[in-house]
Amino acid sequence: MTGPEVLDFARDAIWLALAMSAPVMLIGLGVGVVVALFQALTQIQEMTLVFVPKIIAIFIALLVFLPLMGGLMGSFMINVMDRIANP
Repeated sequence: MTGPEVLDFARDAIWLALAMSAPVMLIGLGVGVVVALFQALTQIQEMTLVFVPKIIAIFIALLVFLPLMGGLMGSFMINVMDRIANP
């Protein structure tokens, strides 16, 4: 394996990590902003109010996006094995 091939693998792995984590992170961010806005408007400053909706939303997002994540990971692994088998 040459240096550029290693960098190519690393670049693909980083893009895969971003593609897999982006939907869940964006949903968590959106729920956090909505809860923070709700807290600011109602002046309720309860610290635990932020965590429960975020945890539920992230859990639901993981259930929804798990097939997409599995497909992305599977295609990446097939691509890696293809590169290894056919140098």
